[in-house]
Amino acid sequence: MKNWLFATAALLFFLAAAHPAQAQDKAWKTLSKITFKKEFNEAMGFKVDVPVFSEEVKNLEGQEVSIRGYIIPVEGYKGHKEFIFSAYPYSMCFFCGGAGPETVMEVFANEPIEYTAEPITIRGKLELNATDINRLIYALTDVVQVEEDR
Repeated sequence: MKNWLFATAALLFFLAAAHPAQAQDKAWKTLSKITFKKEFNEAMGFKVDVPVFSEEVKNLEGQEVSIRGYIIPVEGYKGHKEFIFSAYPYSMCFFCGGAGPETVMEVFANEPIEYTAEPITIRGKLELNATDINRLIYALTDVVQVEEDR
């Protein structure tokens, strides 16, 4: 069991090191400055984790943000204009790996952005969500892909 845990930790370290720009992205670091509190949700009938945004994160709400990450193909999103964006590649993201909800966001682009497994940089207006449990805690609207990635 210990060997398996060590091998998994080593693999995660290697993957993070393989994407140094990703690991050092300031926007994702800032967005990780949140905590969670348990609150009873009437619709669900049980307590759910509700994000508590730090002042640093709150100050970004409504601001234009540039962020580097990965497109996560998720069924149900409308093609290349609406998708999930992650700080980590597909195998390590919130949905498939062990990352937290602060490492993904909904994206609503002005023009279609072609899927790629490589990291890209996008820019848009940040929205925070602490109330709608059917949505992610972050969304980026009016998104465009930053030219240097094209």
